[in-house]
Formats: sequence, C-alpha cells, structure tokens
Amino acid sequence: MLKILSAQILTLTSRRRDRRNVAILSQFIVILVVLVLVYSGIFQALMHLEGQEHTFIDGVYWTLVTMSTLGFGDITFRETPGRVFSIVVILTGTIFMLTLLPFAFIQFFYSPWMESRRAAIAPRALPPETRDHVILTNYGALNSSLVRRLVRAGTPHAVIVPDIDEAIRLHDQGISVMLGEPDNPETYRAARADQAGLIIATLEDAQNAAAALAAHSVCGSARIVTVTTRSHAEKVCQAAGSTHVLQLARHTGVSLANRIVGGDAMTHVIGSLDALLIAEANALRTPLVGKTLRENRLNELGVMVVGVWDRGVFQPAGPDTMITSSTILVLAGTREQLDRYDEEFSIYNVSSGHVIIIGAGRVGAATARALETRGVEFRIIERIPKSPAPSTLIEGDASDPEVLAEAGLAAAHAVVITTHDDTINIYLTILIRHLRPDIQIISRSSLERSVEALHRAGADFVVSTASVLAGFVMNLLRDASMLMLAEGMTIFRFKVHGDLEGHTLAQLDLRRRAGCSVLAVYADGQMHPNPSASHVLTPGSELLVIGGTGAEERLEAVSHAGLGHSAG
Repeated sequence: MLKILSAQILTLTSRRRDRRNVAILSQFIVILVVLVLVYSGIFQALMHLEGQEHTFIDGVYWTLVTMSTLGFGDITFRETPGRVFSIVVILTGTIFMLTLLPFAFIQFFYSPWMESRRAAIAPRALPPETRDHVILTNYGALNSSLVRRLVRAGTPHAVIVPDIDEAIRLHDQGISVMLGEPDNPETYRAARADQAGLIIATLEDAQNAAAALAAHSVCGSARIVTVTTRSHAEKVCQAAGSTHVLQLARHTGVSLANRIVGGDAMTHVIGSLDALLIAEANALRTPLVGKTLRENRLNELGVMVVGVWDRGVFQPAGPDTMITSSTILVLAGTREQLDRYDEEFSIYNVSSGHVIIIGAGRVGAATARALETRGVEFRIIERIPKSPAPSTLIEGDASDPEVLAEAGLAAAHAVVITTHDDTINIYLTILIRHLRPDIQIISRSSLERSVEALHRAGADFVVSTASVLAGFVMNLLRDASMLMLAEGMTIFRFKVHGDLEGHTLAQLDLRRRAGCSVLAVYADGQMHPNPSASHVLTPGSELLVIGGTGAEERLEAVSHAGLGHSAG
C-alpha cells in the first residue's frame, strides 16, 4: 500500500499541472479545517444561548454531519438564530463537499489509477529480454494482414503509437503497442531495436526516411524495411539506413502481371525457392481438359502438379483432380522440367490477343512495364491520362462498355484492374465477367477484406497490397524458408518431427489430412525435388510444402495426431 501511495505521490509531483492541483487541494483542506473549527465554536455559543450545553467535540460532530447533509437529527437548534446558522453550514458544506471530494477522488485516486493502467497497456519501453521481435512504426490497413500473420506465427511484435488513446484502442483489439514517436531515436532504444528481428516503416515516404534514420542511429546493424510509393524515395530511404526498400506499387504491379496466364498454354514462373521453380499454366483448349491428373500422366514430364486454381480458389492437387477449361495448373519443377512441359503444350492455345490494363497509376504503370519485359501486348484504359500519353493508352471510363470495346475486350485474353478503389474494382469485375465470361480477370485489392468480395464478383486472382507486404516481410523473417506466392497459397519449410518420422508420404496422405503437397525433401544437406510416394521421412529432415491458408497449422496437427487419426 505504501509503495502504491508513494508512486501516486511521485506521479502527482512530477508535473507542473499536478503540482498546481496539489497546491489548490491543500488550500481547500486548510479552509475546510478552519471552517469546521469556527462553526464548532459558533455552535457551542448558540446552543448555550438556547440553554443547551454541548462539548466542542459535539460541535465538530454536528458541523460535519450538517455540512455533509447527512442530518441525523440527534442534535438540533430550536430557535431562529440557530436554524439560520444551520442553513449557512449546510450551504457551505454543499459547496465544499461537491467541490473538494470529487476533486480529491479524481486527482488522488482515479487519475493515478488510470495512469498506471495506461502505462501497463501501452508501455514506453519493452522488457530488456525482448528479442527477435518486429517493430512497426504504425498500424493501419496496409500492415493489418502482416500483424495477424505475426501473431499466428508466434513472432513477438510492437506497434509504435504516439497517442495514448489510440494505443488503448489498438490494445483492446489484441495488438501489442508501445508509446513513442516513430522519428525519435529514444523510441527505438526503448523498443530494443538492437535486439529486434526487423523494423518496418509503413508511413509516408518522408516519415519513413526519418524513422529509418532514427532507428539506424540507435542500431546500425538493424534490419530496416521501408515501404515507398515513389521510385526516387528508394535511394533516400537507403541513405537513411534502410536495408530493404519495398516499392509497393512496383511489387504489386509485378505480382498482377505474373498472374496472367490466359492466352497460351506455356508455363509462367511466379516464384522460386532454392532450385525449385513454381509456375502456372492455363489448361484451356489443351488435351488436359476433361481428364484427371492420373490420366494425363504429367509426372512423366518430370513436373509436379501441386495444386490448381479455379476462379480464384486454390486446391491441392491429387491423382483424381479433374482438369476443366477454367483450371490453371500450379507446377513445380526445375527449369529443364518446365521446358519439357512447354515443348509438349506450346502448340496449344497460342496467344494472339492482348492484355487490358485498367488504370494508369503507379500500380498500372508497373504492371505495364512487367508485361513489356515479357513481350506481352497490352492496352491501358485511363479516365484522365497524363500528358504525353503513350500510344497504348485509351482515354475513357472503363465502366463504359463502349470504352472496353474500343480497348479490344473481345480479342483480349486477360484484364488487369489496378485502381485503388475496391468498390470500383468490384463493379468492373462484375461488368467484365458479364461481357466476357471466358476471360481471365486479375484485380488489385487495397483492403484485405475486399479479397473475398472480388472473388465472388468473378475475379480469377486478387493481389492485395497488404498481402504483398506481408509476404515480403514473412519471407525476410523466415530467411527464405517461406515464399508467399499469392493470396491463399504459400510455400514453406517444415521440420520433420513427431508422427511424421519413419513414415512414407503415401502413409501420411498429407494432401487429404493437411491440405498441402510436398514439393521436396531436404535430407543430409541435399534437396530431393518431387519425392515419390514411397519416400520415407527421416528424423532431422525438412519438407518443402505448398498449401493454402492454415496449412502449416494443419501439418503441425498431423505430426501429433498419429496415422490413425484425422488432423482435424
């Protein structure tokens, strides 16, 4: 109790405003004591005039009871002078009790309690033992997906928040916060930046540079990621101390361009991990359609079909997976194996159309550059084009079917929607799907909650900027042991343990039980791609696995469930 009281006194005397409040409260107490003493003396004198004799203690008792308006009635005046005096004491007491007591309660009890609660919720420093944590300069729609992934992965994090009310609001949402200014070196010293796994700045470009400079001044070896919106900001942030600069518009545009597989049956590489390449290929108008994977016997080409996309939904592939005209195959293999696949199917579905890009902003321009690098013909629709406009740009509103017709929608094999307004993207997706049911639609999503709505609207793929950031950061944290290819599809490494040891892949049946496929097995320092179903998993080996959301958790459950139980 004494410790709490001393802490409250220290809090009250540490700031000028609180010291002034204490002085005012002291004056109230002195005045109250004087009034009680004076009123007690007057009480005795008036009672003596009425022929009633009471002690001074009785006077103090009567004064306090009257001032607090309790009015027990055991001691009362019978004549007018005494009753007038009683009215004065009641009025005085009402004023003082309504002013003094609330003031004392708020300043000496409620305020210190709130201060201690706020300090517990939003500390100004992390514990000294905090290590390998992620420090974020703010919290918003862009990094909300990342925070959820950090929590799911068990990675400690702290969001720097300058405002206490905002910190409490985020804490109530289950987010770890720390009070501080993102451009103050002391903030990163208090956040144990020298022991952090990663520092991520997702503010405006200028603020990110200031945050990187502040963090770098505290710990020159810290890994600092800054997210920029403009290309020239990359060099500024690097000069400020950033070790990794993510040009979000460029990465989002490249991700959108990588999803385009319509128009031909060739493989398009969308990612790699070690020597293994991950590619996608369109099955439309190929002999694969209408057959199962077992019947198509693609394993004879050396490639492994690890999953299929169908209207934005990813499913792990099995021998009985049926290939339809809307199926997009997800393939894993070496460069030579993918080349053999292309030689087999390059004669089918030869691309002769173009791609329509809606929106000529930073993301749209990045998508166009990525397609140009691949030699893919494209046309851009922009409502208010910049001058000078490229020859491939069509001025107009993409929600107008006549503008889409002018852009060659009938002959196009894919449409990429890149505007930053998700409601517009949903509308355009519905419209284009209505006009061209067979076309591939890839859409950008600014908010993660819009991903599902865009899929329902008819988008084949959705790339959210939040997922691009989350995938980039998680890849860094996992030291290239994880690769997020798209929303809902992740490649990760998983150490063999528990009930996985000593069993073959066929016995474990991970496709059915965990919803994932094994791409390779790491054993004795070597990678064995496309392992056979009879491959026995040895202790200490690792799996390279591809799966959808929650696959890692389900695989962990399988490792503890035993062969006779479901992963759940």
